[in-house]
Amino acid sequence: MDDDLTRCWGGDDPLMQAYHDDEWGRPVHDDRVLFEFLLLDNFQAGLSWRTILNKRENFRAAFSGFDPLKIAAYGETDRQRLLADAGIIRNRAKVKAAVSNAQAFLEVQAEFGSFDTYIWKFTGGKTLESTPLANWEDAPATTPESDAMSADLKKRGFKFVGSTICYAFMQSIGMVNDHLATCEKRNAAAGP
Repeated sequence: MDDDLTRCWGGDDPLMQAYHDDEWGRPVHDDRVLFEFLLLDNFQAGLSWRTILNKRENFRAAFSGFDPLKIAAYGETDRQRLLADAGIIRNRAKVKAAVSNAQAFLEVQAEFGSFDTYIWKFTGGKTLESTPLANWEDAPATTPESDAMSADLKKRGFKFVGSTICYAFMQSIGMVNDHLATCEKRNAAAGP
């Protein structure tokens, strides 16, 4: 982590800085990592990303290392265990959605060969370059691509996948490059 780097966000929080510098906006094509971001973005609905990021390792431990195959098999005992875990967000609907989303994720993998193949079709397999923004107030909350993704995920049984959550997911996995014009990571984020 470079403390002198000009960043979009991260401020003086080392965890947020590291996430910005090393992960956010970089293209992800590994299905397990894609599932991790999908699960975390689902839990982030209505909360700050800082809250989720600070609990990320607790989520990793509670949710079997973000293994969708294991999570898809969770039963009532696992749901109760998760609802009792103070290290994560204990929201009954989000916990239930994590399990059903893992099941839907596996169905998508079976249909398309990988979740990666499926999800990147919403941007034609490439990172969309947004118009470089001067500040976050000008950033969109949704796009036609996130609208289409949300509608298709919902049709496939996914929960907590509104267009705004889908757009945040797209940003996190590098489907769109929304680094600000002044951010030194703007050009480094682009990629297939």
